[in-house]
Amino acid sequence: MNNIFELLPVALEAEVFEAIVHGDKMKIERIVSRGHSTPAGEWYDQDQNEWVMVLAGEAIVSVEHAGEHHLVPGSYLNLPAHTRHRVQWTTPGTETIWLAIHY
Repeated sequence: MNNIFELLPVALEAEVFEAIVHGDKMKIERIVSRGHSTPAGEWYDQDQNEWVMVLAGEAIVSVEHAGEHHLVPGSYLNLPAHTRHRVQWTTPGTETIWLAIHY
């Protein structure tokens, strides 16, 4: 049995993206951040829809034309394909653990 809160990476020089389950049209991943953000001027622009939830920690996500969203444990966003977004801030000093579903 696995637990999403266990076996967290010790060194977090960059965000860590770990596939939990993946198939032809869907991927579920755990993302672990600690004070990370998307580099200035860069945006995620993905070919698939993405649903993301913060399970621990906090984050601020900017969605182009929709403003900033402060996510706390239990908060989630649904991002249709090609919705440009970026991580502005994640909790420094402790992990922000995300669950992301790409579909």
